[in-house]
Amino acid sequence: MSSLAFATLIAFVHNGLIATCDAVEMAAQISNDRDIKVTTMLHAIPADAKTWTFEVTLETHTQALSDDLTKSATLIVDGKQYLPLAWDGAPPGGHHRKGLLRFRAVVPQPRSMELQIRLAGDKSPRSFKWLIK
Repeated sequence: MSSLAFATLIAFVHNGLIATCDAVEMAAQISNDRDIKVTTMLHAIPADAKTWTFEVTLETHTQALSDDLTKSATLIVDGKQYLPLAWDGAPPGGHHRKGLLRFRAVVPQPRSMELQIRLAGDKSPRSFKWLIK
């Protein structure tokens, strides 16, 4: 790993909110609130990509995970909101869900983006942010 990628990874872990594409493949972002752990990871984004893919894992031991992620997730780029195209993964229900949340690529590629996921019972959306080089 290059020293720049390592420094980026350290910065990501330290503030817990922002990752750059150098570290995205190495480190997931985690929100752990109300006994529900949500882990997100942005897959690499080639400049010519038609869709952007986020790997999302939900885990709990206290309640059923019944949210429809195509309705509870929003991608925010340059102040504009985008809804998911699809969720390819475990259906609603159960205590462990994992899948891929897909969005149409925003052109031109932005410098940053934010994925928000609001689960039933959350007072505010869980926020996951990335800086793109």
